[in-house]
Amino acid sequence: MHQRSVLLRACSVALTLSACVQPHQQIQPGADEAAVISRLGEPKETYDLPNGGKRLMWPTQPMGTTTTVADLDSSGKVLSMRQVLQENEFYRAEVGKWTRNDVLVNFGKPFETSYFSRMKREVWSYRYVENNINHMIFHFYFDDQGVLRLTQKTPDPDRDPSMRGRF
Repeated sequence: MHQRSVLLRACSVALTLSACVQPHQQIQPGADEAAVISRLGEPKETYDLPNGGKRLMWPTQPMGTTTTVADLDSSGKVLSMRQVLQENEFYRAEVGKWTRNDVLVNFGKPFETSYFSRMKREVWSYRYVENNINHMIFHFYFDDQGVLRLTQKTPDPDRDPSMRGRF
């Protein structure tokens, strides 16, 4: 009877852990585009890549905090899959070099855009979760020519009870 109990607990733990697997972890490099789409559904955004391939995106914005990305080569095979709304991805953006198009292709459409006329800056905002704990918003500031001039992260006032009513 003890062995059965241990086996049931082990199966329960395995089932719980398998539910934590993210969509980008379910597809291996080399899979074809049809396999990705059958697993994740039709992408909500698609962008051409310089190497002749394309980037497929499954965003959860405006209220979600993830965007799953599949990069495909020119033959439609998966090169990589990842979740891009996270700090290590955001910090790849190069101030003074990246443009609106670079941000769009790397992170998809923002959940919100604003324009600050005194600064002469357009701001694109993306929700994400920092360290699997803090709900944040990452902002990209563009000049009137569309060049990235500043990035900033702030707590998400919609998700942080201490911020409610402050804005």
